[in-house]
Amino acid sequence: MDQLRCLRVFSQVVTQGSFAGAARTLDLAPAVVTRCVAELEAHLGARLLNRTTRRLALTEVGATYLVGAREVLAQLDANDALAGAAVREPTGSLRVLCPPAFAVHQLAPVLPAFSARYPRIAMELSLPGPLDTADSAFDVSVLSLGSQSLQGEFVARPLAWSTFILCASPDYVQRCGMPQRPEDLAQHTGVAPAVAGQRKEITLYRRVPDVALTEPAMVSVPVSSASFATHHIDMTLALALAGAGVVGLPSFVAERAIRRGHLLHVLPDWRGTVLRLFAAVPARQHLPARTRFFVDFLMEQFGGLDRDPWLARLTSDQQD
Repeated sequence: MDQLRCLRVFSQVVTQGSFAGAARTLDLAPAVVTRCVAELEAHLGARLLNRTTRRLALTEVGATYLVGAREVLAQLDANDALAGAAVREPTGSLRVLCPPAFAVHQLAPVLPAFSARYPRIAMELSLPGPLDTADSAFDVSVLSLGSQSLQGEFVARPLAWSTFILCASPDYVQRCGMPQRPEDLAQHTGVAPAVAGQRKEITLYRRVPDVALTEPAMVSVPVSSASFATHHIDMTLALALAGAGVVGLPSFVAERAIRRGHLLHVLPDWRGTVLRLFAAVPARQHLPARTRFFVDFLMEQFGGLDRDPWLARLTSDQQD
């Protein structure tokens, strides 16, 4: 017995209300339809339909079995559609929510490659500000989280970590000197996050703790009042490039400027907090192919690991 075929036949018999109607819909001989239902009943050892000369009626067992049969068929059809979409070129509009700094410094350089690979996907980018919560109105939300946990009914895939690192322009270092120890920051000006205007200290963590050293793995350093305060990461970058002082920037923003010599990595053995970057999608049973392909593309570009690829490249440069 072809049980899957029999399930389809049984479902159509109930839907059409007759064996003849199911035979016409499925383009089968009436005898084949009758035999499929009979084989299914014999397999189950229970009658599914009460037959009279005028109509068909589900038995109690048949009504219960029909629910499960239709769920199985719907799941199979959905999987077939999903597999078919995977081999077809994805199309349609893709709405992406992303923090502005990550979009400017990381997404923008790689999006042309995505468009070249999938030219029939049109992307709409929304860049409202820092994001720690996904939005179901968007196909993909790129999140940056500190120690907080993910919120909401979403499926999130990790993209990478990004570490806050200290930077200053060569001009500023030439004028004011290069800090050699975290405590030296108290003698330097900088740019503070606007939301932390009342903070009088910053916490730094030793990147590679060494038991042979006497310095602690973590230190809280008093800092002088900042000359500027802003929550906008690109404004912080612009001020650093202009020589405003020592600033903290995510590695995904600072890396390019440091490698080009526009900024210097200050206290490279120390780091600030870590941001965890995720691509979050609504927790739907099936996602459009364009959404899955874009998330896969992000994983491909940024590694999908619990590590900081930008800081790793800077460290490699410093060791060469």
